[in-house]
Amino acid sequence: MDKTRTEAEETQPAEILREYGPFDAASRVHGVTYDGANVWFAGGEKLQSFDPESGEPVRAIDVPCDAGTAFDGRYLFQLGEGHIRKIDPKTGQVVKTVPAPGDGGDSGLTWAEGFLWLGKFRGRMIHQLDPETGAVLRTLESNRFVTGVTWVEGELWHGTMEGDSSDIRRIDPNDGRVLVRLTLPEGQSVSGLESDGGDLFYAGGGASRTVRAVKRPRRSRR
Repeated sequence: MDKTRTEAEETQPAEILREYGPFDAASRVHGVTYDGANVWFAGGEKLQSFDPESGEPVRAIDVPCDAGTAFDGRYLFQLGEGHIRKIDPKTGQVVKTVPAPGDGGDSGLTWAEGFLWLGKFRGRMIHQLDPETGAVLRTLESNRFVTGVTWVEGELWHGTMEGDSSDIRRIDPNDGRVLVRLTLPEGQSVSGLESDGGDLFYAGGGASRTVRAVKRPRRSRR
């Protein structure tokens, strides 16, 4: 029996509300985050932002960015070249750098309640990290390649990718059990993932150089 599947798991097609891009200045879209006004994404050589209302580019920061992106309310955090860089978005200055755990394969990154959460793609796991040192505090395992990671209203969600199949899933933050899966159309991938704090996810589209707005389903009341 698949240990990540339970009778309570819900599966439904992802409802894609809007697509941004393709962004010509990006080689691909890696991590994605949201600062309350603009969406930021890791474009390979630069961390870039756009206005989610107009879809127009806003600014860019020169920093290695080949994986996840996060925002703690004041600073951006960017995975790149095996390190997590803490960045002042007002100045673009890197104010702190810590090593990412393990031997590479980093994917998603998000901030929640004082901690960073980092996805390991081929490792099929999510680490909770001490943001000051990068030390792993605990680990959740997945049965698929892990891409973007996000928290919203106490819910832990992450993207997956396996061949031509991708989904966005809510998991139990205590044991990693899959509770909800939102399946994307075949051929559409999820790279980065971030919530807007409400009913939307911003999902990176990888090599398509796009970001998609996906509706977050609310929990059913029983």
